[in-house]
Amino acid sequence: MGITAAFLGGANVQPEDTNSWGIFFGLDFFIVNMVVTGLMFAPLERILPHKRSQRLFRIEWREDLFYYLISSMMVQALTFLALAPSNVVVANTNSWDAFRAMVASIPWILQFVIVLVLTDLVQYFFHRTFHRWPFLWGFHAVHHSAKSMDWLAGARMHFIEIILLRGITSLPMMTLGFSPSVLQAYIAFVYIYSSLLHANIKGDFNWLGHWIATPRFHHWHHGLEREAFDVNFAIHFPWIDKLFGTFYLPPSKWPEGYGIPEDVPKGYLKQFAYPLTRKKPDYQD
Repeated sequence: MGITAAFLGGANVQPEDTNSWGIFFGLDFFIVNMVVTGLMFAPLERILPHKRSQRLFRIEWREDLFYYLISSMMVQALTFLALAPSNVVVANTNSWDAFRAMVASIPWILQFVIVLVLTDLVQYFFHRTFHRWPFLWGFHAVHHSAKSMDWLAGARMHFIEIILLRGITSLPMMTLGFSPSVLQAYIAFVYIYSSLLHANIKGDFNWLGHWIATPRFHHWHHGLEREAFDVNFAIHFPWIDKLFGTFYLPPSKWPEGYGIPEDVPKGYLKQFAYPLTRKKPDYQD
């Protein structure tokens, strides 16, 4: 979804621009995204696999591919809804123009780093909230229901969570005056990086994993073991988890399995309804 948003023009797109396009479905975005990310990660997972026995077309791959398709096909609606909070803030904060001009004057690479840190802090608390509150967890449980990890597993996200996540992370990006090219670079980076974190790629990175998110760091967030519950919420910087006491990365050890100890139904429509039909399991009491 990130790359499709960048194709749409990223931060350069204005509401009047998108209105003139009419309603469309992003089949072409789906194809381009699949080709780009597939060619990037599928060979890596064959050459450097963490779990060598895991097949490229694993169990659940059709389900995750359908999530990928939906997020691409609905890119117009997702982008409109996700940017709505930022558009409201921008429209009502003309007094911030001097501050925004100052931010835009910061060197490009420093702007990019600031955006990474700010959005990761926002995502950390957003992510942790979805683990803490049972109703919100119902949405996030869909993402955690994947029993295998590869680059495609990251696409499994509930439609509502996508909108809320993109909406809240876009606030610091879109309202504080960062250069449009910085935002476009960030969107493309996050899209690729998210696929990397879920990928079936080996590498312990014991030291690096304490400071920069690696696949093993994020795999522990998806681990089925009890010690993997409610840890490693950061997307880019594990030191944020260190600050708030949620860091877990045992040396050179990976989770034995993935998923959650509750029965999330199979199929997109049933999973879409799951937050409303879910019963609180014993392990959340």
